[in-house]
Amino acid sequence: MNIAEQNLQLLQEIEAGRDFLLAAYEQNPELLKRTEPRIQQLFGLLGTEKGEMPASQLSVKQRGISLIELIMFIVIVSIGVTGILLVMNQTTAHSADPLLHKQALAVAESLLEEVELQDFIDQNDGVTTACPVASAVTAANRATDYHIVDCYNGFNMAGISDLAGAAIVGLENYSSTVTLTSEALNDVAAGNAVRITVTVTDPQGTAITIDGYRTAY
Repeated sequence: MNIAEQNLQLLQEIEAGRDFLLAAYEQNPELLKRTEPRIQQLFGLLGTEKGEMPASQLSVKQRGISLIELIMFIVIVSIGVTGILLVMNQTTAHSADPLLHKQALAVAESLLEEVELQDFIDQNDGVTTACPVASAVTAANRATDYHIVDCYNGFNMAGISDLAGAAIVGLENYSSTVTLTSEALNDVAAGNAVRITVTVTDPQGTAITIDGYRTAY
């Protein structure tokens, strides 16, 4: 039996004892006269003239709360506390959202800068702007092979790693993708500019997307 059940049983026993005393004193007013003043005061009889015991005085006015009122109070307070705890849990669970957002944004900006720093035109022949399939960027060859901007088209990481391909602690549940789109910017002819779109998804599934441009200069 737990503490709550023990307390409920005790209250029930007290209530039963109270009812027994009420019945006993109501049936035998003389018995109530011989009780201690404290008990007479409890029953509202202290100060009356001896020998005069109006029946109306034998009814005890309720003081405090009844068992039913106590149980209702406990139930209502429990519901209120449960609601407050649910709100606090929701607040705590989402309190890290700004941190996740900032971390994803930092990853996206870093990857965008990495792509923008690559050559637009292959320096081996000074002409090629389209990446050979064999030269496509992977997590393993990012730092070891020569790449041009177009080689990052379709690049993705499930878990963020550094240029050497080593996983970065704390970013294992992030993912990223890079997409390149040919653009014509004002006086820059089509084919000489691309829009770089980097999308990073945080552990909660929220995607952060940023864009940048790279031209053939």
